[in-house]
Amino acid sequence: MEPIQKKKLYESVLDRLIETITSNEFPPGSQMPSERELMAKFAVGRPSIREAMLTLQQMGLIKISHGERARVVKPTIDTIVDQITSAMIMLMLTNPRGLDELKSARILLEVGLVGLAAERAGPNDIRYLEEALNDMRDANGNQVAFVAADLKFHEVIAGISGNSLVAAAVGAILGWLSKFRREMVAVKGAEKLTIQEHQVILDAIKDRDVEAAAAAMRQHLSRANELYTLLTWRGDIS
Repeated sequence: MEPIQKKKLYESVLDRLIETITSNEFPPGSQMPSERELMAKFAVGRPSIREAMLTLQQMGLIKISHGERARVVKPTIDTIVDQITSAMIMLMLTNPRGLDELKSARILLEVGLVGLAAERAGPNDIRYLEEALNDMRDANGNQVAFVAADLKFHEVIAGISGNSLVAAAVGAILGWLSKFRREMVAVKGAEKLTIQEHQVILDAIKDRDVEAAAAAMRQHLSRANELYTLLTWRGDIS
């Protein structure tokens, strides 16, 4: 049995405020009481109220605007991802295994998703994938445009699942990895090979070949880090 932890005052206020929001006492779109009203309601000082309200905003539950009362917002998957992005970047910077673990998580997710895409992809999905691949070809050495098109290709595949949570998770992982140059999907000098690999993935999706699509995705994602190491050793990447 673990000892009972004594809560800070603002944490008790925070718990009460979360309860009022989740119970729909203050539904999305409604305004929260003023600081003065909350101070009177909970019999606490202004610092505790402000810290609790700032925490609510960091959680994506309210929006605080200067000169106005805080307003309750409806949490979305995107806002939740935004709230944890800074923490994930810090984790990757401070944890020696952080980047490798994130890459492994990406492989697990995308290999499964591409198999699902091979089963479910419709004409519009194929068209979006072809557009992303064409954008990669048209980048003409523009690394920013190339990476953007590459990420779009993978996001389309995730979206075919029809699961917004999974699609958001993949998008978040891609965004976090793109913060680190060596983790980008594409690296300078490897554009041609990257395009070829994406074409193989697209062909397997078109053929409804689940196993081939999964194998092509696994090979593509596993190759990226190895190729970066090789190009760095050769001096092709500054």
